[in-house]
Amino acid sequence: MTGMRIRTLGRGAVAVTELGFGAAGIAGLYTPVSPEQARGALDAAWDAGVRYFDTAPHYGLGLSERRLGGALRGRSGYTVSTKAGRLLDPSGATDGDDLANGFAVPATHRRVWDFSADGVRRSLEESLERLGLDRVDLVYLHDPDDHAEQAFREAYPALERLRSEGVVGAIGAGMNQAPMLTRFVRDTDVDVVLCAGRYTLLDQRALAELLPAALERGTSVVVGGAFNSGLLADPVPGARYDYAAAPPALLERALRLRRIAERHGTTLRAAALAFPLAHPAVAGVLVGARSADEVRDTVRQFGTTVPEDLWRELRSSGLLPEEAPVPAAPAPGPAPGVCAAPAPGAESAAESAAGPAPDEEPA
Repeated sequence: MTGMRIRTLGRGAVAVTELGFGAAGIAGLYTPVSPEQARGALDAAWDAGVRYFDTAPHYGLGLSERRLGGALRGRSGYTVSTKAGRLLDPSGATDGDDLANGFAVPATHRRVWDFSADGVRRSLEESLERLGLDRVDLVYLHDPDDHAEQAFREAYPALERLRSEGVVGAIGAGMNQAPMLTRFVRDTDVDVVLCAGRYTLLDQRALAELLPAALERGTSVVVGGAFNSGLLADPVPGARYDYAAAPPALLERALRLRRIAERHGTTLRAAALAFPLAHPAVAGVLVGARSADEVRDTVRQFGTTVPEDLWRELRSSGLLPEEAPVPAAPAPGPAPGVCAAPAPGAESAAESAAGPAPDEEPA
């Protein structure tokens, strides 16, 4: 792979590389990650040409934003997204850890749900301070599932004002479900939605309404959770699906997918990364990583051309619906409406890849 293709989000000017770096893993998602390991993962992504980085206050109680900001210091030409909806309150500090919320970090703060207009602005200000940046390109409302009324009445208009003021370039919502994201697409003027886990080789729920609505409205979709928390990265007993142990039936389905992929001379990881981008509404795929080796493996899998016969077999065997778009044979040059960005070091990164990609972070 000699370059990362770039897509513009919605009808605006903010652009992302088709492969983005999800920065929850470097903040100790499930297991501790050292500063050196986190920096190695971020540097490897940069060297491979990745220029879209997604973070959130929720990830490691701000640790993700601090580590990402440190790695980007002195660099330019990147796109950063962060999220609003959870404020970090230091008065809730305890002597324990944050593993109850999924992160192996000290519990220095407690999360406070806040989708008020003031909460959105305060969240962004605090994120900018942790990142060490003057601005971010994109802000998502983060997991407003149980706060829909306030999110639509207060938080969304606040984001719209921030965009009109030029404080942020693009706005959206990020969730682990499709129905409310469909409402955001239909009822607001978001540029993009981040849909985690609902458009994968195991789960195509976004295909029914969200993706057609996004295509009709000219709204972009970024897909997170392409590995469904790890099951599609490495389907073994105990693998996670949606942040919990995978049910036996889903594990068996993932194993069937892997056997078919291997029969066609490719990997399940490559197919899982290629599948979402075949839909014309999808602008990019976010993948989390905790180490440089995991990044290099992701880059290699992402750059692999998956045989068309594999997609045909998945459809004929009932593992993929007929209406789901699948990747076509690559045409020479960038696809229409897509430009190629330089990716210094991508080839050497791919050649030295080792180990499966990890599970990605929540939306």
